[in-house]
Amino acid sequence: MNGTRRIVLSMFMEWARNDPMRIFWLAGMAGTGKTSIAVTLCRMLKEDRAILLGGTFFCSRTANIKERTEVRCIIPTLAVALAERSTTFAEALAAVLTSDSRVALKPISTQIEVLLQLPLAALVPPPHSIVFVVDALDECIDEDEVKKLLQAISGLKSEATIKFILTSRPETHIGTSPIASLNHNSILRLHTINKEEVTEDIRLYISNVFARSPLTKPWYSEADVGTLATLSEGLFIFASTIVSYVLKVHSAKGRATRLQTALLAVQRSKVVLGPLDAMYEFVLTRASDTAEIEPQELEATLQVLASILASRMPLSVRALAELLTLETDELRESLQRLHAVVYVPEDEDRPGLRTLHASFGDYLLERTADRLRISKSEGHDRLACGCLRIMRNQLHFNISKSRSSYEQNPAEKPRSISLSLEYACMQWIYHVAALAESRVLENEVDKTMRRQLLFWLEVMSVLGEVWRSAAMLLFAASIVRKLASLTVCSDAHG
Repeated sequence: MNGTRRIVLSMFMEWARNDPMRIFWLAGMAGTGKTSIAVTLCRMLKEDRAILLGGTFFCSRTANIKERTEVRCIIPTLAVALAERSTTFAEALAAVLTSDSRVALKPISTQIEVLLQLPLAALVPPPHSIVFVVDALDECIDEDEVKKLLQAISGLKSEATIKFILTSRPETHIGTSPIASLNHNSILRLHTINKEEVTEDIRLYISNVFARSPLTKPWYSEADVGTLATLSEGLFIFASTIVSYVLKVHSAKGRATRLQTALLAVQRSKVVLGPLDAMYEFVLTRASDTAEIEPQELEATLQVLASILASRMPLSVRALAELLTLETDELRESLQRLHAVVYVPEDEDRPGLRTLHASFGDYLLERTADRLRISKSEGHDRLACGCLRIMRNQLHFNISKSRSSYEQNPAEKPRSISLSLEYACMQWIYHVAALAESRVLENEVDKTMRRQLLFWLEVMSVLGEVWRSAAMLLFAASIVRKLASLTVCSDAHG
C-alpha cells in the first residue's frame, strides 16, 4: 500500500475505534482516489472485530443505475445491510416496518428515524462502533436531498455508537452543509495533502504496475515513471488511465512508443488544460486521428458515446447495438480506441458498458473541442427511437409464454424478453421526456402504444414494474392529445 494511502486509512481506522465524532468526511477533487480508498477501507472494516461495518452505498452516475443516484435509496439500503449483519436489528426493523411498510418512500428524516433510530434502540447493550460508508455523494442528482440527508445523519440519536464515513468532491452544497463543521465532524481533504507525498504514491503505483507486466526487453525508465507521476498532479485516475493505455499493447517497442507519445502529448496540452482534461484530450485526439479513422467512423463513435451517457441502466454490448441498429462488432469497433476511458465488457451479453469516470462525460458534454463535443439530447433521441422501434418489432401476444392468465408471473425473466426489450419497455418514457418537441417522435409514441399497449403491459407485469405503467401511460396520452390538437389547428388553418 502506498505511503499516503496507508496514513489516510490508519486515520480512518483510529477514528472509527476511538473518536467520538459521528461523521468523517473525505473530500477530494475528481480522480484523487476517493472510491479506491473507500473500497479498501470497507475491506479493512470487515476484518476488524472491534468495529461492525453496518453497510455501504456507492453512489455513481457512470454505473447508469438510477437508484445509485437517488438519495432516498441510501438509508433503506444501509438498514437492509445492517439487518443482514445483526439478527436483533433485523427483528426490530421488521417490527417497525409492520406498522409502516412504505417508509422508504417518505422524507429522509422519517427514514432515519424509522429505519435506523428505532431499530437501533433494540441493541442492548449497544455493540462496538457501527460504521456506515457512503461513497461519492456528489454523484447524487438532487442537491437539496443530499443536504437533508446530511442534516438527518447529524441529528441521529442513538445509544449505540453510529458513525458515517462519507466521500465526495468538495461541492458547494456539501461544503456548506453540517458535515463541513470541524466542531462536530472529522474532515480530510485529499487535495490538500502534501503534493510531494501524493506524487511519490503515484510514482510507486506506476512503478509497481509496470514491474508486474515484465517483457524480455526494457521499455521504460525510472525517469519516465517520475515524469508521468509529476504530470498526474495528484490524480490517480490520470496515472491509471495512461498506464492502461500503455499496457494495451504487449510488445516492448509498442509500449515504449505509446508511453513516449502520451508523455509528450500531455506535456504540450497541460499548458492550457488541467491534468484530467489534458489526458482526455490526448485519448480523444488519438481516437479521432483523421489519418486512421474516417469521418463517418468518428461520427458513429460520438453517437455511441452520447447514447452511453444518456442511458439509464447498465447495458450490454448486444443490447446497445440493438437499440442503435448496429452489429455488435460495429459497436465494439467504434469504441476500440477508447478502452482507456470506456469500459466495454468482453461478454457481449454482460451489462456494464459505461465511461470509467463521471468527469469524462462532463468533458465530452462541456469542454472538449467543438468537433468532438456531443449533446446528451442526441443520445436521448437515438435511444428513444430505438426503444420505440424495438417495442414495435419485438412485442407480441403472450411474450412470457404463460399457459394461463391465472398463473403467477415466472420468478425469472423469460429468455424471450431480451435486455434491449426490457430496457425499451422500462425506459422509453424517460428518453422521450428528455427531448424537445418532435412531431416525428410524437407520431411514433402514438403508433407504438396504440398497437402494442397490452403486450407492453404484459412485459411490465413480468418485470414486476406494472406499478410504473399508469404514470407512463398518462404521459403518453398527453403527447397524443397534444399531437391531436396540433393536427386540428393545422387543418383549421389549412
